Amino acid sequence: MVTRNYMSIGEILVTLKSEFPDVTISKIRFLEGEGLIDPERTASGYRKFHDEDVDRLRTILRMQRDEYLPLKVIKERLEQTDEETAPKPVATEGQEDLALPPTGLHMSVEELATATGVDRTRIGELETFGILCSHGLNGDRYYDGDDFVVLSIVKDFFKYGIEPRHLSMYRHFAEREATFFESIVLPVLRQRNPDARRAAAENLTDLATLSRKLKQALLRSNLRKYLVPS
Repeated sequence: MVTRNYMSIGEILVTLKSEFPDVTISKIRFLEGEGLIDPERTASGYRKFHDEDVDRLRTILRMQRDEYLPLKVIKERLEQTDEETAPKPVATEGQEDLALPPTGLHMSVEELATATGVDRTRIGELETFGILCSHGLNGDRYYDGDDFVVLSIVKDFFKYGIEPRHLSMYRHFAEREATFFESIVLPVLRQRNPDARRAAAENLTDLATLSRKLKQALLRSNLRKYLVPS
């Protein structure tokens, strides 16, 4: 009896489901179509997934889930390294990197829906409440890297029955906080030189990180009676 050293697409789906509940056969085929994976084929045309293919898929899915990266950026990262295992995390516990949006990203609503798994109706609702903001003129509308990152985060709220209208409070918080931070760095920007702009950008990054840590600490403090066993 010959023992197979590979898995079928159905078997790999079962293997990945425990870590990635949202993965589907269609998504695996989509990743193949985008050139991120390239499984072998049997003589009959069926896909053959070896251990290195499984590792590569896990790497891709983790970068999508944990770093909110679009496929274009993931593909570039994979092309820059010969390693098939997931990249080592840079951040330590309690010091997670902020999700930085890729620059120059233009996605149609269909592309955004496909990339995130959020349907167009939800995307439209999120735009109505100001959570997402399409760009462009007339009918040529697109979403950028910020919208991709926001939607990749927001979709996890939907698992708890949270609706787009409930998330508008985060937009209000962000707007007030942005205005506050702008007032802090504005004196530096008035110097109108490259060094000042770099310093202002670094200050904003530090402020954003401090803000996130403070909000996490305050939220935990307010929810302590639920989070700490009695």
